[in-house]
Amino acid sequence: MPARLDHTIVHSRDRFASARFLTELLGAPDPKPFGPFASVPLENGVTLDYMDDSGRIVPQHLAFLVTDAEFDEIFARIQERAVPYWADPYSSKPQQINHEHKGRGFYFRDPDNHSLEVLTHTYVTD
Repeated sequence: MPARLDHTIVHSRDRFASARFLTELLGAPDPKPFGPFASVPLENGVTLDYMDDSGRIVPQHLAFLVTDAEFDEIFARIQERAVPYWADPYSSKPQQINHEHKGRGFYFRDPDNHSLEVLTHTYVTD
């Protein structure tokens, strides 16, 4: 049986500001304090635990699989807030979405320069 991911730590300058940036765009509940973390529970039981870091933050990539309806809602919030987004992970196709893997997707950056992706169809196929 393969292992299941339980949580990951996301380094940030301000754990609650970064976690709220994500939850507001995803339409998720506010992050909850958990020890030194601002914890963001996701639908599949995984949590993103944002932690303050005063050193150099190495950008991570986090991808969120959503339904078509959720995609439309998230994309509308991205546009309302004028958050820059790209169709590709190289940021070479600004203000575009992609239609890859039988779905839609786009990338954007959070306040700590982490690359966040929203997609409607997983890359993994049976």
